[in-house]
Formats: sequence, C-alpha cells, structure tokens
Amino acid sequence: MILVSSCLAGLQVRYNGTHRLDHRIQKLIEDNKAMTVCPELLGGFSTPREPAEIVGGDGEDVLNGHARVVDKSGEDVTAQYIKGAYDTLKQAQEVHAEIIILKEYSPSCGSSMIYNGAFKGERIVGNGLTTALLIRNGFRVISEENLSDFLDEIT
Repeated sequence: MILVSSCLAGLQVRYNGTHRLDHRIQKLIEDNKAMTVCPELLGGFSTPREPAEIVGGDGEDVLNGHARVVDKSGEDVTAQYIKGAYDTLKQAQEVHAEIIILKEYSPSCGSSMIYNGAFKGERIVGNGLTTALLIRNGFRVISEENLSDFLDEIT
C-alpha cells in the first residue's frame, strides 16, 4: 500500500482549506493502490488553521528536542505536530506502507525542503516532522515533486 498526503488527493485539508490535487496521486487512489493521511488533522488541528513552520531547525531537530513548531501567531504547536507524526507512523505500520508520498515544504510532510520558520516564504533544506519520524522508522518517503522518478516502480 502507498500512503499519500490527503491534500495531494484533492481533499481540502491544507491550513487554508485548500488542496493540492495531483492527478497522478488521484489515479493511485482510484486504483486502490494508495490511501490518504493528513498528519496535521491526526494531530488535532482543524481546517482552516493558522500556517505553521519549524523554528530552529527541521523535523529531525524537533524530534531531538532542539527545535519547535510554531504557528504564525507565535503559539507553540509542537505537541500537536508530534502527535500527528506518531499517529501517521502507526497508520503506515498498520498498512505496511511500501512508499509514502507527502507534500513538499510542509512542516509535517516536507521531504527535502521546508519553510525556514520566519513566515516569509523562504525555504531551507530539511525534512518535516512526520517525514523525519517515518524515515527514522525505516519508511521510504518521497515528495510529489519527484514522484515521476518513482511512477514506474509503484504503478
């Protein structure tokens, strides 16, 4: 089974109530090869919600206690992001996910780039919190941005 970010499947779960439909992922869902997950909803957030970014590092740093996730108002929302990451890990384990496709740049799901924590649209190299946890536990995580490199393998 393939696990995919809900927003990439067209569900309106992003912080601003929108989606980022990727028709390749929609096809995987329609073919029963993939199922959706949203770490932020699993963490207890609703839609819409304030945007959040990792301050002080990346997802690995959050897991190590050296960085935190903060929303645009300055509220520390690290605990909810950690809960969502662990609930996503549990789901990935339960379905024996072969590959996980997550939304790039997200503080949860980014798999190579995230926003830098200044809320100015600037990106840095790093993984989101959920991605970091999944990789720590042996899962293969890719972004929709490099999905083309893996389509032959997963279809």
